[in-house]
Amino acid sequence: MSYPFKTIESKWQSYWDEHKTFKVTEDPSFPKDRRRYVLDMFPYPSAAGLHVGHPEGYTATDIYCRYLRMKGYNVLHPMGYDAFGLPAENYAIKTGTHPRTTTMANIEHFTQQIKALGFSYDWDRCITTCTPEYYKWTQWIFLQLYKKGLAYEAKTPINWCPSCKTGLANEEVKEGRCERCGATVTHKTIRQWILKITAYGDSLLNDLDSLDWPESVKLMQRNWIGRSTGGEVQFPIADKDGKPTDKKLTVYTTRPDTLYGATYMVISPEHAMVPELTTPEQKDAVQAYVEAAAKKSDLERTDLAKDKTGVFTGSYAVDPVNGRTIPIWISDYVLISYGTGAIMAVPAHDERDWDFAKKFDLPIIKVVASKKEIASLADGDEKKGLELLKKAAQNPEEYKKLAESRKDVFAVADSCTPADGYTINSDSFTGMDTRKTIESMITSLEEKGIGKKAVKYKLRDWIFSRQRYWGEPIPLVHCPTCGTVPVPEDQLPLELPDVKTYQPTGTGESPLAGIDSWVNCTCPKCGGKAKRETNTMPQWAGSCWYYLRYIDPKNTEAFCDKAKEEYWMPVNLYVGGAEHAVLHLLYSRFWHKVLYDVGVVSTKEPFHRLINQGMITSFAYQRANKTLVPIDEVEEKTPGVYIEKATGEELTQVTAKMSKSLKNVVNPDEMISQYGADSVRMYEMFMGPLTMSKPWNTQGLIGISRFLDKVWAVSDKKFDDIDITGKLTDPKLVALRKLYAQTVKKITDDTDTLNFNTAISQMMIFINECSKFDSIPRAMWEGFVKMIACYAPHIGEEMWQKLGHDTTITYEQWPEFSGDYTASDDKTIVVMINGKLRDKFTVAPGTSQDELKEKALSSEAVKRFIEGKQIVKTVVVPDKLVNLVVK
Repeated sequence: MSYPFKTIESKWQSYWDEHKTFKVTEDPSFPKDRRRYVLDMFPYPSAAGLHVGHPEGYTATDIYCRYLRMKGYNVLHPMGYDAFGLPAENYAIKTGTHPRTTTMANIEHFTQQIKALGFSYDWDRCITTCTPEYYKWTQWIFLQLYKKGLAYEAKTPINWCPSCKTGLANEEVKEGRCERCGATVTHKTIRQWILKITAYGDSLLNDLDSLDWPESVKLMQRNWIGRSTGGEVQFPIADKDGKPTDKKLTVYTTRPDTLYGATYMVISPEHAMVPELTTPEQKDAVQAYVEAAAKKSDLERTDLAKDKTGVFTGSYAVDPVNGRTIPIWISDYVLISYGTGAIMAVPAHDERDWDFAKKFDLPIIKVVASKKEIASLADGDEKKGLELLKKAAQNPEEYKKLAESRKDVFAVADSCTPADGYTINSDSFTGMDTRKTIESMITSLEEKGIGKKAVKYKLRDWIFSRQRYWGEPIPLVHCPTCGTVPVPEDQLPLELPDVKTYQPTGTGESPLAGIDSWVNCTCPKCGGKAKRETNTMPQWAGSCWYYLRYIDPKNTEAFCDKAKEEYWMPVNLYVGGAEHAVLHLLYSRFWHKVLYDVGVVSTKEPFHRLINQGMITSFAYQRANKTLVPIDEVEEKTPGVYIEKATGEELTQVTAKMSKSLKNVVNPDEMISQYGADSVRMYEMFMGPLTMSKPWNTQGLIGISRFLDKVWAVSDKKFDDIDITGKLTDPKLVALRKLYAQTVKKITDDTDTLNFNTAISQMMIFINECSKFDSIPRAMWEGFVKMIACYAPHIGEEMWQKLGHDTTITYEQWPEFSGDYTASDDKTIVVMINGKLRDKFTVAPGTSQDELKEKALSSEAVKRFIEGKQIVKTVVVPDKLVNLVVK
């Protein structure tokens, strides 16, 4: 008989709501090691609602939290909504519907869908980032950043989406396109608020070692931060006679050892010195080039395969180590966002510089020779070759002769060569190995006051402001007398005003700039006329700290009570998609570290353990040219053979990300309606390991539904009050007790380590055995019901009630097991030959002596030791050993 999931699920969801079953408090009776904060990455409430991929992570954390509660932990498990963002604003632009209206309707739908799956969230702690009650504290945190000098205003070239008409952080640009709308990203110089995340570069990098995170995520963050050590070098600008002036062009290089090989300089098109370095003769050409570069994405500009472009400024610099005059060029392969936006070009040892030099016929000087090349100076002996090089370097004439005679070592070849080995053609540095030259060169530069050791990051400061409406207002006021003034904290929140149009201006100002009644205000400092900041915060702002607000969501005096924060933090387990490895996680860590330094949180890191759930994919159909066909345009001609309806082309079935365009999105509402929430939950966990991607297959869901029918059928059996810890005389019950103990152990271990798929497999084994019995010991069945209630809570609660209990199963004690019953019955037999251990094997207890002897003699290991020898004696000890004496 099928279990009546529709009746059961609505019944228990109502019960949990009415009784606030999962409400948690900061109960001091739980010691720190018996508290767990388990967090899901909260969703953006899109109009599409949940698809079956969303519940995967939510189900995993729910099972784990239910398990922890039964194990005696105090568990914080909240849910909320990341509610600001472009989709709602774009919808408002099209329809005129206020983003708040759309967002709140979507949240209501999301909440219904989430509750329909029976997740054990403490809904009293639910937060929504777009409410003034919440973003008051987002604004407060921004002011702490501002007061610490970590928020600054600048006119800067930014990634610009011409479709969204807003600036984008580097992290929001994927392969040169806007992550949200797919438009090609260009560059635009506008006024922006920027957060100095680079001030925390070392901390963000070093503290990764303390985190229990996937190594792949740590590596992504390390690469994004991109710490490098090198030198900053000042190149004087030359006057018309080639003499150095007081003006300097500063470059950052990780290879100061190659300074003698610099033959030209390149600055980015956005560099601040472009106007003053451009001579009148080059002005038109430079202007045209800069305008063209602004239309390219960073990806296009740095593509190694692309043809190098550039324009000469007309100016020259002086190489500070040798006094050589070198030309200054502009090229888009140099980015303003890395280093100083200027480079010294060493074409002999850098592929991009080589290509540029070849195209524009610029000099190339080799300054590094490989170890193999140096060895070739002395018939393959590297040590002697190096001695020869160092000796020649002391005498210019001798060095010149050596270089002339061995151009294969000292002159430029047909391509750029690896920049590692020994320094050549570099005066007193010649003969040093690469590492030694780098150190010595930096020391020399510092002594002469023309350079210094420097640490740089690939990580750029976070472009924080957005030129949109639907975001947190930045709580700052611009006063002509006082400058930029923070909104007093007691006047927060600074609320969004209602607007008539949500259309971005496209000029760098947000729609808020057109609301005079809101923009015009008085300066909090002097009382004079002032204007509000009209840029808004990015969607990431609210998600940077939401895990802290869950701890104390109703507090009107602080973003979080310090005692409550110390009670729960850090988050013990954080589960979400790997796509947030750089964006959200890096930003959250940055904000948290600032709050730690301010003294309002007690931990240096917010999330101790991180798990990335795998993506749930769907089937798609691929043409021979690798393009995909929507599933409603596909016909299954014969079993396993698919064709495109319109063309008749045979297609290959593949797995792909669920997509509206492919029409392969699976709606969880439909699955729940047909098979029940418990089936959906258990199927998503049974599909495979949590961290692996796997394709949705409704046939698998049907299989799980049938399994729960089987469980329901067993719940109608008779349950005996038998002491399963005592002596049992029925061999079948003894075997069932052993299986039960193994099941408890397996499910305990697997649930604790989040290996839910194998735990469910063990449940199936146990239920198959139980199905063979007319009656089952009550203690065994109650233990099993507790365990499955974590995975399938609705049917678990109902079966618990059927057993005569009148309270929720949620806080019952997790079942125990005896190791005496989980041990394997198999016996290990050792094989000794002349007193030495030569092999071992396992057999069933009671195996006959003849069988043991035969098994021992058939062992390949034993055969090697008795081959060609005579067995003079055989001793067999049942269940223990076989001893052979040979000569």
